[in-house]
Amino acid sequence: MTRHKRRKIKGLAKCITAVMLPAAIASGVSGVRAALSDTRAYTLDTTGNAAAKHIELTSESISKIKKQDELLSGSMILSEGYGIDDESENDTELVRLPDPLDMKAESAGEKPYPKEWHTDGEIVRLSYDSYSGNSFFDLEKGGQVNNKTDIPNEVLMKESSYLPNFTVSDTDEPLVLIYHTHTTESFEPYVRERYDSSFNYRTTDNTKNVVMVGDAIQAELEAQGIGVIHATTVHDYPSYNGSYGRSRETILPILEKYPSIKVVLDIHRDAISADGVAYQPFVDINGREASQIMIISGCDDGTLGMPNYMENFHFACTLQQKLESDYNGLTRPILFDYRHYNQDLTNGSLLIEVGSHGNTLQQSQYAGQLFGHSLGQLLNSMKR
Repeated sequence: MTRHKRRKIKGLAKCITAVMLPAAIASGVSGVRAALSDTRAYTLDTTGNAAAKHIELTSESISKIKKQDELLSGSMILSEGYGIDDESENDTELVRLPDPLDMKAESAGEKPYPKEWHTDGEIVRLSYDSYSGNSFFDLEKGGQVNNKTDIPNEVLMKESSYLPNFTVSDTDEPLVLIYHTHTTESFEPYVRERYDSSFNYRTTDNTKNVVMVGDAIQAELEAQGIGVIHATTVHDYPSYNGSYGRSRETILPILEKYPSIKVVLDIHRDAISADGVAYQPFVDINGREASQIMIISGCDDGTLGMPNYMENFHFACTLQQKLESDYNGLTRPILFDYRHYNQDLTNGSLLIEVGSHGNTLQQSQYAGQLFGHSLGQLLNSMKR
């Protein structure tokens, strides 16, 4: 069953529920999902609730709507990836984490998170859905692949059905390594209509950058008994150039010391923007907003030194389908492209884009938790 059909059925179920439970409807619904096809943007009102702002239909707004429709239909992609134990017995329960806005770093470093904000750029909230087009194909259990290589889709569809090419032992040794090549990548503070163009969305405050997302993933994995090493070394400040070489120097000794590590995740955030607009790709999961996630799996064109790249792709597809089975709509299509990203080091190495710079700290922390929860379940299911 396609995602579109599943959502139709889900929508019908919601309508039936609305008829049977008017009292529930009267209480209001939190976390309204924005859709660009409705030509609306959302912001927070003074009560903290999401309120719709209608776009006036001018020639300029009609042009923007056309672009937004192209974005959601898959004919245009704005970015291609450049850039506490659980006390409940219910395994769907997530770890309780502090709000990232309330967290204080022991040291914010040389580039602290802003305390004051300008509002000169527009934020557009959207949810990526299924794409159509020659480069896209559906995975059997949910999600899609965006094939940017010369390998035919038919070949990749067959490869996507294979299980990961590594085994997982029931051990106290670490199974997962989390690190950040672009450690300082940061997010919006909260949902709002406009962003601050003077802030380049990078900070050395680890409570406000992708390290915070890595912490959320780590918390969920450890709650399920998965050993994790989280390397928080800054690799992109003060110099951005050479970040991948520096992150490689960080993770190589860790892999040598802990041969038990099977999964290596480079956690980033994307940067999706155009013409003074920052995009906020999110999805409502269980009444809360989560940043949408994109997995990047590199392919070797014969010059990148990754002869086993297809093994990483097997893992990417297995993980993508697990995420979509657990949390429909959480992911954007896997980007399969001629990229290296240190993915030659293990056959469980992936780059993960959690949201974009238009997403909020809370959305991205929650997305990290969902990702970590599903990954933990997947790894536990693979234990022998």
